[in-house]
Amino acid sequence: MSLDVFDVTGQKVLITGGGRGIGKGIALAFAEAGADVAISALTNTGVNQVAEEIRGMGRTALALTGDATKSADMDRVAQQTLAEFGHLDVLVNCVGDAIRKPLVKLPGSTTEGMTEEEWHFIVDINLTEAFQGCRALGPHLLERGQGNVINVSGWAAFRGRPESAAYDAAKAGVMRLTECLAQEWAPFGVRVNSIAPGSFPDPAQMSAEAYQNRDEAAKGSVPLGRVGRLKEIGYLAVFLSSPAASYVTGQTWGVDGGISIKSP
Repeated sequence: MSLDVFDVTGQKVLITGGGRGIGKGIALAFAEAGADVAISALTNTGVNQVAEEIRGMGRTALALTGDATKSADMDRVAQQTLAEFGHLDVLVNCVGDAIRKPLVKLPGSTTEGMTEEEWHFIVDINLTEAFQGCRALGPHLLERGQGNVINVSGWAAFRGRPESAAYDAAKAGVMRLTECLAQEWAPFGVRVNSIAPGSFPDPAQMSAEAYQNRDEAAKGSVPLGRVGRLKEIGYLAVFLSSPAASYVTGQTWGVDGGISIKSP
């Protein structure tokens, strides 16, 4: 049996938030699979290094900067990507951050509640960024009549937690946005899916000891007993962008070692 249906060689991919963390893992997995990759981030810290790694694999890489929550920046990133690649096959929206705070100060607690500015920051960087990416590149994909969008959500999309209202609501919003766009764009040949990662620390962003401690601590909370490796999200993204997933749209795929189904 041929496995050509898993082949993404030559595909053109744009990944926002690709300079570190999960976005970097996705970028490197696509390059490993033979795709050409554009990566963007708020600053050039990280994206240049990831681009060099991709070029070292013999693939074309484009390092871009821009605020994924701002329309003008995303329009510029879209224009630069299309000018370099000619077209786009895959858009991965992978920007996010978290602030753990109660919505309001709880009785007996010294922790202040979330400010309006903090709320908007978390919702924008986790949900609006996906809207902006789809708004900027959606017309191109629809005009071509083919393509894939992958929105990176989080396992919090499945289960709300205390002191995480803004983040968890935004991640759940990414899942619903994915479902809505999947239905809107399916008649035009564009598939839209979401990936919901669990804990995926970036070894390059911490000491070896700190990373090992995170991995060890996961044994007590994650059914599979470890944190995720960055490329593990990337390999699912590659599958979702391949012909093998041609009948898959509107789904949110949990990749979390089982934590989202763990009983409290």
